[in-house]
Amino acid sequence: MARDRIVSIDIMRGLTLLLMLFVNDLNMDVAPAWLGHMEANFDGMGLADWVFPGFLFIMGMAIPFSFARRIEQGMAVQDISKHVLYRSLSLIVIGILMLNTGRVNPDLTGMSRNLWALLMYGAVFLIWNDYQKKDKTPFLVMGLRLLGIGILIMLVLKFRSGQEENDGSLIAGWWGILGLLGWGYLAASIVYIFFRDSILKTVAAASFFLALNILWASGLLEFLNPVKPFLGILIQGNVPLIVLTGLIAGLILRKNAGNGHRKIILTLAAYGAVSLLAGFILRNWFILSKIQATPSWGLVCSGISFFVFVLIYIITDVFRKSSWAAFFRPAGENSLTTYLAPDILYYLIWMTGLPVLVYKDSMNPWIVVGGSFVWAIAMVWLTALLKKIGISLKL
Repeated sequence: MARDRIVSIDIMRGLTLLLMLFVNDLNMDVAPAWLGHMEANFDGMGLADWVFPGFLFIMGMAIPFSFARRIEQGMAVQDISKHVLYRSLSLIVIGILMLNTGRVNPDLTGMSRNLWALLMYGAVFLIWNDYQKKDKTPFLVMGLRLLGIGILIMLVLKFRSGQEENDGSLIAGWWGILGLLGWGYLAASIVYIFFRDSILKTVAAASFFLALNILWASGLLEFLNPVKPFLGILIQGNVPLIVLTGLIAGLILRKNAGNGHRKIILTLAAYGAVSLLAGFILRNWFILSKIQATPSWGLVCSGISFFVFVLIYIITDVFRKSSWAAFFRPAGENSLTTYLAPDILYYLIWMTGLPVLVYKDSMNPWIVVGGSFVWAIAMVWLTALLKKIGISLKL
């Protein structure tokens, strides 16, 4: 597969991350409602309701390419499977830590929520940083990672929420954004390990998770309640469904690499149209709701993602124009760093009281939206800067 085709994936990943940083920063009390999340029982979508599934979709697209690259490097399937498990567990662990940051009781924990969060993020970077000179300084790298592990253990032991139902330990809850990514990546990777480049079998797997999502949304899977605290994301089916639709798109790219752009575009567009049609048909029974993770919402989001990628593919692969995306490509190439680094700044700003986020206090929607957009761009540039000085997370 040509390198520029992977660039197309990086561009869409970077675009979705840029939008994710943007919508996460918005003051929705002032910003236009269509930019944010809709209420749980509202039948509809805002921009923010597509961004996360858009990232799930593009994560699925990258799976066949990353597997192929590892196979070319001589990795056995068993070793790739171990890497999948390690990466999934890492995302789930970080997701749970992030989720519980909001539950820290400063008095009982012995430190402020901001300090607990900053130490947690610092430990994450110590453990999972991609140390470029690790072969030359193995003991230093090992020491930094052990330091990070020690900090995390200390934070977990000191953690107290002050909540009667669960005072002294972290909870999985809804797993957090990264936790959802971890479960989705695990499910789609297992499907790919067993079915490899078979589009038909992958469609069957996606249909299976769609069926689970429909049954779950219909209240017919309550007999599985005992295992839902652990396997709930897989049982719900929505997250694996979206990642698998992305995997299907990635397989279409790989299998049609030598058949010209026309077939790729038409095939992707056809799958996108089917996803949209199926989603709107299911809307007769299930509202479009991100918070409820309805099957109609999942399919509509996947349909949109198919067409967004088709547009990017036409621009970058057919017309060979990619310079327009140069400023957010670093986000696509260093997605985890891009997602986590802004949180460190948030907690530093909240701890020190620096008036950096004053645009959020404005009652002018243009100032609020413009400020958040500038913030998102600055965070992408920060990621590029961190990469240059050797700070980049890699799972």
